[in-house]
Amino acid sequence: MIVTRLTLRDFRSYAAAELRLGPGLTVVSGRNGAGKTNLLEAIYFACTARPCRTANEREVVRFGRSVTRLELTASDEWAEHVVAVGFEPGGQGKRVTVDGAVVERLTDSQARPLVSVFLPDRLELVTGTPSLRRGHLDQVVAALWPARADTRRAYGAALAQRNALLVRIRTGRATRASLPAWDAELARHGVELAAQRSELVDRLRPAFVEQAAGLGLEDEPAIRYRPRSPAGTADELAAELAERTESDLERGFTGHGPHRDDLVLSRAGRDLRTYGSRGQQRLGLLALLLAERAALADERGTPPLMLLDDVMSELDAGRRERLVEVLGTGGQSVLTTTELAHVPGAQSPGVVRLLVTEGTVTEVALAPVARDAA
Repeated sequence: MIVTRLTLRDFRSYAAAELRLGPGLTVVSGRNGAGKTNLLEAIYFACTARPCRTANEREVVRFGRSVTRLELTASDEWAEHVVAVGFEPGGQGKRVTVDGAVVERLTDSQARPLVSVFLPDRLELVTGTPSLRRGHLDQVVAALWPARADTRRAYGAALAQRNALLVRIRTGRATRASLPAWDAELARHGVELAAQRSELVDRLRPAFVEQAAGLGLEDEPAIRYRPRSPAGTADELAAELAERTESDLERGFTGHGPHRDDLVLSRAGRDLRTYGSRGQQRLGLLALLLAERAALADERGTPPLMLLDDVMSELDAGRRERLVEVLGTGGQSVLTTTELAHVPGAQSPGVVRLLVTEGTVTEVALAPVARDAA
């Protein structure tokens, strides 16, 4: 699925904008603060119906306005599709349509483009809490194997039911009689969820190591899934939950299971979250996203749209070349920069160049080739 066009109104710093994206590399240039990152978030919002920089969706609506609307056109070899997302906080809320039909969850639609985003703000995926990494793994599992998306939802529902039962037992409004049934239900979905995450990390590992080394993350870069439970079957996990009933009742929630697992990115055997420099953490995150891109390309037949914000600023010339080479192996990517010269091949034919100046987006023509005087 290739994104060809995006129109937006009253999104972040933009009153209105319309832009086209190339089938390969699109470079967005402009000074700091001009709105380049806002433009990337607009593309992401149109692809997913959620922001990538904030948990408060009201922030995406332009200051002083009450509603934002984005319309994205994408095509594959069979058809063209139009995805529209309207958002009115405090009013009608969010309305999402695909080819004119209202959808409840955009991420369930096969017509929407897959998307991956690298932002400086997203460094929290490496430095933040395990819940961020678990959520990310589950999103990639759902993108890679759509039929498995229900596992995370089923586990979450069972966890909520068990936690609610623990509270009722703790306050004397229920007995323990039904707790073994919820232990079994939670364990059934939990073992499956952990296995899916572990399979994903095993699949990503070779590409992560290759991409990390190519980008300059030296000394044995690695990723591994770290489960809280060693259980290999639902019965084993249910037994572990039963053993922890007293402590769970004391806390009032379930303290054991895949909802406490983690993804570890490391180099030289040390966790990047604790021991990595900011530069190493950025390279680890970028390597992870590129590994996911390769896995999605293998499984789904096409890589996701890559959105890369200010990624060139901390790479030397050789690694910039390496990144552009990787992006050029297929699929779409949108990359922001303050200087076109920082992007190898930015002046090549086929590359779309967009200039952002104070909320305005302009497509820039290919620079003329200098000719020697006759």
